[in-house]
Amino acid sequence: MTIIHIVDDDDAVRDSLAFLIGSRGHQTRQHDCAEAFLSLPPEERRGVIILDIRMEGMSGIEMFYEIRKTPPLPVVIFLTGHGDVPLAVEAVKAGAFDFREKPFEDGAFLEVVERAIEALDARQGISDALASLTNRERDVMDLLLADLPNKAIAHRLGITVRTVEVHRARVLEKMRVRTVVALAGLLKPM
Repeated sequence: MTIIHIVDDDDAVRDSLAFLIGSRGHQTRQHDCAEAFLSLPPEERRGVIILDIRMEGMSGIEMFYEIRKTPPLPVVIFLTGHGDVPLAVEAVKAGAFDFREKPFEDGAFLEVVERAIEALDARQGISDALASLTNRERDVMDLLLADLPNKAIAHRLGITVRTVEVHRARVLEKMRVRTVVALAGLLKPM
């Protein structure tokens, strides 16, 4: 089950969000500051993160950039006040999933949470597919994504063009895409 982490320094907001999200059967975990969340071991930080932009101590934006340093990238929904919308837009451009301005409509907010859970599940599927690649398939994939033709890949890796073609086909099959362009779209910053 996906854990929804709520990181906000306002007790009432955390409790309200936990109740709302819990009403849909989701498990929540509350953190009263960025430092409390960051003190968790990396394996316990997985899930969807609902993150307030402005908090005492480390801000939500600072926490966001800190957690982005260690893959996999988190699925983050920012909570923002009216004056913080430009910061939230910047965060979305940097890879945050979405932002919601306070106050928000409960139904619309829950839809965003559900979409975030789906995005997290999709990312996990991509991570599992990447983990299934052999080292050589990974090498070939990296060079395909660098837009090198098969002949150049073969030369660089010291293998035959036919071997590159075989690895290319396996990479596309394991990643469940048909083209290198689709592969690149799938792997854009996760």
